[in-house]
Amino acid sequence: MFQALLDPVASNLGLSALVACIPLIAFFIMLLGVKAKAHISAMVALVVALLVAIIGFQMPAGYALVSATQGAAFGAFPIVFIICMAVWFYEVTVVSGRSEDLRKFFDQVGGGDIRIQAMMIAFCFGGLLEALAGFGAPIAVTATMILALGVKPKKAALTVLLANTAPVAYGAVATPITTAGNMVASITGDGAATATHVAAIVGYQAPLFAVFVPFLLVIILDGKQGAKDCVVPAFVVGICFALTQWWCSNHFAYELTDVIASLVGMIACVAFMKVWKPKGVDGVRERFGLPPRSESEESDLNAGRTVMALAPYLIVVVVFGICKLGIPDILSQTDIKIPWPVISGVILSAAGKDPGTTFNLNLLSTPGTMLLLAGLISALVYTLNTENGRYKMTMGAAIKAIGTTFYKMRFSALTIVLVLSLAYVMNFSGQTMSIGEFLSGSGPIFPVISPTLGWVGTAVTGSDTSANALFAGLQYSAAMANPALQNVTPDLFLAANTMGGVVGKMISPQSLAIAAVATQVREADIMKEVLPWSVAFLVLLCLLVGAQSTVLAFILP
Repeated sequence: MFQALLDPVASNLGLSALVACIPLIAFFIMLLGVKAKAHISAMVALVVALLVAIIGFQMPAGYALVSATQGAAFGAFPIVFIICMAVWFYEVTVVSGRSEDLRKFFDQVGGGDIRIQAMMIAFCFGGLLEALAGFGAPIAVTATMILALGVKPKKAALTVLLANTAPVAYGAVATPITTAGNMVASITGDGAATATHVAAIVGYQAPLFAVFVPFLLVIILDGKQGAKDCVVPAFVVGICFALTQWWCSNHFAYELTDVIASLVGMIACVAFMKVWKPKGVDGVRERFGLPPRSESEESDLNAGRTVMALAPYLIVVVVFGICKLGIPDILSQTDIKIPWPVISGVILSAAGKDPGTTFNLNLLSTPGTMLLLAGLISALVYTLNTENGRYKMTMGAAIKAIGTTFYKMRFSALTIVLVLSLAYVMNFSGQTMSIGEFLSGSGPIFPVISPTLGWVGTAVTGSDTSANALFAGLQYSAAMANPALQNVTPDLFLAANTMGGVVGKMISPQSLAIAAVATQVREADIMKEVLPWSVAFLVLLCLLVGAQSTVLAFILP
């Protein structure tokens, strides 16, 4: 039997937390300093984490190694499976020849302005994919779509990663928030009520960021000129999305928050573009190295081709709507719970509980299977609507593309598997909890630094859901035990943990790997671009949570 300790290094929590940070420091030094490939960096960090677990945190070597294998299994399925299916789903439209019509559709709606088109794809459409699937699917799909518009690879990567921050808290049908409620159910006795309250509080945080994200996207895409030309539609989309996000999270079903907000944002943009004409279209196309937009290009796309171009995305919404909102219990009943060999039942967390040594083989309830189903249906629709000379599609070609996609993503998949192995070793040995416990013992400044826990958790695991699974109970207990916070609802810190994960997801190795494979830009180069944004958002969030725990407490639900 092994039980993790919070302060195994010289019986000192601060020193133990510092030692626990070594694997993360090693990863970022390898990635940014040495400029090694992501899978090499992750491999080095995993080796360091194993050494820290065995030597510093006194975990038996066998248990540490087996913990890494469970992380690898989770990384391979469902994470890699979901991502590969998301990339393949888009490849179906490419193989069929319909992807060009989708580009033309966004071109028509955006009046030929690439900046507005990219904003709609990354923010609105990406938000819808995040709401339904999550786990990196929006980054994989929208990055390839934006590249097709003519956006440069590095800008495309930064655009989709930044756009993905807005919907993450309510992503995958609000799974992160539901997870937070479940993690403190043993303390409150009512996880559903906790989740509902946390969702409402997040509704007073996430929209404040979301309202500005579209404007930041046009700046990333085209600098000061983009800000000048597109400020009005950017804020129309941002404000409509943010207001809907606030209303749904506080007055409707919080699980549907991002679904409705993304649709409202898209509809608002389409409607606004009917009465507002973009400025500097030819200039921006020239700066992007594209030819001037012709009227013939606009009139070339008819209603039938538009419907067929959008068909896969309509299909994916229907499939996810049925699976996530209609029959989730039926699908989850097919999940296979596998107690992980060697470590199940013999590893305990510092609190004396199983840290999660049961592997859930969710063959039908995973978003990857839903994407596979949606892709096969889309391929069938395209096969039945083949036009010689313009569109050619067979089911054989669609299935062959699955193998091609997995091969193309082999190194990214390896990175993700290694990163999840690293996360599991850190979690099971007590390294992650040691960092969290150290940060939680900060007294009255805890509200200001509490989002950092979610930020670190998501940066390591690549999942806001995983960050809440790691730290929600700790955040709640720390807030309840802190004498300086007796008049502050502990649910605020569950929301802070969730939002910390939101701004940390863009720098997670998993997100970087997905963006890298979609844009063919090195992870290290993407990291340099996105890290300042993540840190800036984190600082603003910390200040916001600090204010909401004191002078702005009256606005919280």
